[in-house]
Amino acid sequence: MNLAIVIILSNLLLFVSSLYYFLMLQQNSYNENKKYFHFINDDVLYKYATIYIFMLVFSFLLVIYEDFPLYLLIFYIISILILILSFIKIYKAHNKKLPLKITSRVKRIMALDYTLFIVYELIMYFLIKQTVSYAGSVLMYIAFHPYILIIVVLLLTPVEKMIFNHYKKEALAKLNKMPNLKVIGITGSFGKTSTKMILNTILNTTYKGFCTPASFNTPNGLLITINKEKTIFNDYFISEMGAKKVGEIKELCDLVYPKYGILTSIGPAHLETFKSLENIQKTKFELIESLPSDGIAILNKDDEYQRNYKLKNKVKTIWIGIENEADVMAKDIKVTSSGTTFKIYFKEGKRSIEVSTILLGNKNIYNILSACALASALGVDDKALVRGVKEIKPISHRLEIKNVGNMTIIDDSFNSNPVGAKNAVDVLALFNTKKIIITPGMIEMGQKQEELNKTFGTQISKVADEVYLIGPKQTKPIYDGLTQEGYKEENIKVKNSFNEAFDEVKASNGNKNITVLFENDLPDSYMEGK
Repeated sequence: MNLAIVIILSNLLLFVSSLYYFLMLQQNSYNENKKYFHFINDDVLYKYATIYIFMLVFSFLLVIYEDFPLYLLIFYIISILILILSFIKIYKAHNKKLPLKITSRVKRIMALDYTLFIVYELIMYFLIKQTVSYAGSVLMYIAFHPYILIIVVLLLTPVEKMIFNHYKKEALAKLNKMPNLKVIGITGSFGKTSTKMILNTILNTTYKGFCTPASFNTPNGLLITINKEKTIFNDYFISEMGAKKVGEIKELCDLVYPKYGILTSIGPAHLETFKSLENIQKTKFELIESLPSDGIAILNKDDEYQRNYKLKNKVKTIWIGIENEADVMAKDIKVTSSGTTFKIYFKEGKRSIEVSTILLGNKNIYNILSACALASALGVDDKALVRGVKEIKPISHRLEIKNVGNMTIIDDSFNSNPVGAKNAVDVLALFNTKKIIITPGMIEMGQKQEELNKTFGTQISKVADEVYLIGPKQTKPIYDGLTQEGYKEENIKVKNSFNEAFDEVKASNGNKNITVLFENDLPDSYMEGK
C-alpha cells in the first residue's frame, strides 16, 4: 500500500514539475548556447532555492531511513502534495504570457524523459528493498530532473538532425519546382519582421508569393514555411534570417540561396552571444556576401556599420537613406500620432513618389524605403508602390497602436534594442495625453547592457509622465538614468510583473485619457521572483 502511494505521488510530482521545465526549455531555445542551463541554475540557486533544497534534504533523509513509520508517511504525503501544488502555481504563473507549445519536438522530449524516469524507477525498485529509501531515491531524481532534461536533449540531437535533413530534402525539392522563384533574404539586428511584412504587402500588388510567418527566422522556420506552402506557382519567397552567433546567416543562405537581400540595421542585439559589434556586422553581411553577382543588395547609408563595411563580393548595391545621400531617399517627412507621410526620391530615373502609412516611427520609414527600393528594382511600378505602402497594416507588437476606451496603447512589446527603444519613446512623445511607459528594459546586450539601459532611462525622462519598471534588479540602470536626470522618484513604480503594472495603470487612471507604451515584454523565463 505504501509503495503504491509513493509511486502515484512521485509520478504525479514529476509530471507537474515537468510542465514547468518543458516550458522553460522551450523558451530558452532547447538549451541552445546553454540558455536553459543558465536559467535553471538561477532557478535552483536563487529563485526557487527553498523548494530544491527541501527536496534534496528530504530525499537524503528518506534514503537513510530503514522503515516507513506512519508519521513519516503522513509527512511525506503532505510534503509531496505541497510540492505538486507549488509547481502547479509556478507553471501557471509562467505559462500565461508565452504558453507551452506541444510541438513534435516537445513530444519527443517528453517521451524519452518519461521513459528514462520509468527505467530509473524500475531499477530502484529492484535494487532497494525498503519503500522509504525507494521514495527518497525517486524524490532525489525529481530534484535533479531539470538538469536531466539537458541530457535528454543531448540524446535526441541525432534524431533531431535526421528529422531536419528529411524536411530539408522535402523543402529543396519543392523549391526546385519553382525555377523562376525570386528568393529574398532579410536580416539585421532589428526591423527584420517589419520589413518582411512591408515588402510582402508591396510585392503582392504585382506578384504572387509567400514569406516566413511571424518571426520564423531559423533553419527550421524556413523549412516549415516552404513545406507548408500549398502552391508552386509563386513569383517570390521572402525569408527572414535571424542569428545569435557568427555563421548562422550563412547557414540559412546555404539552405535557400537568396538572390536578393535587405540588411535592415546593425546594432547591439544579442551581444551576449555575439560578444562584439564587429561579429554582428560580419554575421549580418553574410547574407549580402552570399548573393550572386547578378543579385541585388539593399543597404542603409545612414547606418555607419553598413556604410563603412568593405564588401567581399560584387553584387549590385542600392543604398537607402534619410540623412546621407543615397540611391533611394525619404524627404519631406511629416509625422503625427495618426500616421506618416513622406516623399521617396529615386536617383535612377530621377523620379519621386509621395507615400502615406499608418505606421509610426523613424525606423518604419527606413523599413518602407528598403522595401520600396527592392520592389521597384523587381519591377513594381510607382502607382503600385504608393498603393502598397497605403495598404501596410500595423505589425503585431511592433509599434502597434491600439485604442481601448480612453486609453491609447503603443504596443512595442515584441523585443527591445537601443534604436527601437529610442524610436518608441519618440513615438510616445507625439501624443498629447498623459504618457506612461511600462518596460523591463533591454536584455542580451552583454557587457553594455547596464550602460544602454541607463541611457534608455535618460531618454524616457524627457517624455514619460509615469514610468513602470518590471523587475527591480533588471531595471536598476533605467532607474538610475531617470533619477540622474532629476526625474521625480514618486513617478517611478517598480513591479514584479507586467500584469501587475498594467492593472495598476488602469486602476489609478480611471477615465483619464492616457497613452501607454509597452516597451518590451520579456518571456517569463526572465521574470524575477518576489
